[in-house]
Amino acid sequence: MARYKDEQCRICRREGQKLFLKGDRCYSDKCSVTRRNYAPGQHGQKRTKLSEYGNQLREKQKTKSFYGVGEKQFRGYFELASKKKGITGTVLLQILESRLDNVVYRLGFGSSRPQARQLVTHGNIEVNGRKVDIASYLVKAGDVVAIREIRKDNPVVKENMEGNGGRPVPEWLEVDREKMSGKVVRLANREDIDLPVEEHLIVELYSK
Repeated sequence: MARYKDEQCRICRREGQKLFLKGDRCYSDKCSVTRRNYAPGQHGQKRTKLSEYGNQLREKQKTKSFYGVGEKQFRGYFELASKKKGITGTVLLQILESRLDNVVYRLGFGSSRPQARQLVTHGNIEVNGRKVDIASYLVKAGDVVAIREIRKDNPVVKENMEGNGGRPVPEWLEVDREKMSGKVVRLANREDIDLPVEEHLIVELYSK
């Protein structure tokens, strides 16, 4: 899958809000959105009014960047959501929240979603006692996500567990910091998801 390899802070500046792609940097004065709250590029400071399509596209791009998924995979999630019961936009966000890399980030094992994705792909994570190195793996209610026993001495993981101790864990997850594990109590509701996105615009875009 193609990955965005340019400066990630440019993505936040393009969307005009923090997407927390750089971990601790996003909470500091070094955050690019705080320092330069306008779009990147030579025309970034010009104010332009978006069309209906432009607003729909921006919501989709923002959501893709937030969870770190590509266009093909994102469309696949939308098609999966459209076949499930419930409001398509809400189900779409629920599926994205269920990705293993996102759960690892939410539990505080990673300082950012990109770092959490790296922890998964490098074989540091297990689900229900079995190693899973696929970042897009979708967890289910009752699953136990943990740092593998042989990787608990990983300095990055230890630093994150200490540094993220004050970061709130969503109600749909439980975390045991001493055991470096967490449990999926239930799947996320819309109220649990702090992403400032109007998901109905994404549904409108793909429904054309």
